[in-house]
Amino acid sequence: MGLLASRLACLTDTVAILLEWVMAQIVLHPGIQSKMQAELDAVMGRGHAISNADVARLPYLQRVVKETLRVHPPAPLLSWARLIPAGTTAMVNMWAVEHDPAVWADPSTFWPERFEEEDVSVLGGDLRLAPFGAGRRVCPGKTLALATVHLWLAQLLHRFQWAPADGGVDLTERLGMSLEMEKPLVCKPTPRW
Repeated sequence: MGLLASRLACLTDTVAILLEWVMAQIVLHPGIQSKMQAELDAVMGRGHAISNADVARLPYLQRVVKETLRVHPPAPLLSWARLIPAGTTAMVNMWAVEHDPAVWADPSTFWPERFEEEDVSVLGGDLRLAPFGAGRRVCPGKTLALATVHLWLAQLLHRFQWAPADGGVDLTERLGMSLEMEKPLVCKPTPRW
């Protein structure tokens, strides 16, 4: 039971971290937020509850999450220790791969539209964007994590307009076991309807 509790805690932490990064980018890019809300309104209308099944009809929202995973991977250092000799520690720096100009055009720009041109999977089949790892040791919670973030994000954006709080938004990263925001996000919601 201890291992299961540990893995669930890891999953909830990284989901919360990813959602905070997505919301930070949305607050800083009101045009992206408006485009996401227009997509939600077109698919859902106003005043309707969003279900998991609805997320499949929100490709732009999914691209924004994917771009956030590229720019701010919650777990930027992946351990693939089972692939090397015993006693050796090796880490794959996914943050460096996801910010490499040889791999990504204009890697420092937050640009979800890049995934309209080429739909890169985040599920471990393409090592340019593998925030959940890859191969047999890929994160077992990847599908649950994505479903949770997509659904929460859709609900937050469908009901509210988001703006920065008085202190603004600081995208400074703090690397620990996860890649967190140095200063927690504070923003102001305004009901849309």
